[in-house]
Amino acid sequence: MSPTENERHHRFLRSFTAHEPAIRAHVRRLVPARADADDVMQEISVVLWEKFDSLREGADFKAWAFGVARFEVLAWLRDRGRDRLVLDEEVITKIAEETTAIEPLLERQREALELCMQKVPEDQRGLLMQAYQPESSIQTVAQGSGRTVPGFYQWLHRMRQKLLDCIRRALTQEVAS
Repeated sequence: MSPTENERHHRFLRSFTAHEPAIRAHVRRLVPARADADDVMQEISVVLWEKFDSLREGADFKAWAFGVARFEVLAWLRDRGRDRLVLDEEVITKIAEETTAIEPLLERQREALELCMQKVPEDQRGLLMQAYQPESSIQTVAQGSGRTVPGFYQWLHRMRQKLLDCIRRALTQEVAS
């Protein structure tokens, strides 16, 4: 790889990894099934790399990637047009427009959640993370925590409420600053 290609590769990777969680969240809002969203994300990654040279220097990578993602979701939708469980193209377009518009708020919320999660004691944070893993079951996590399933659900509800309160405080402080 030449030095120019190497620098291009690094610029792409820095931009992509910085914005991949937001792009993935955007795709998850447009594609109902997680497995389908993962497949679409793979295609989006390839297209972003192939078209990276078309991105103007200094342009907003995330906004550009959201546009590419929207077109890839629409292509996915066309490929599955016979499936009655797939949303109409107009609906996908409307959702994409609305989620792009609220992305700055969602980004601030994600950042606030990260900060709030860091305040949760490590053992409790581990349980929270386990409860939200796609392959985990609440019964297994509850049992591992030494709680009954109803007791774990109550604990999980309290933790969600604490995190929500923390996020709201963080966002309120951000606005006040």
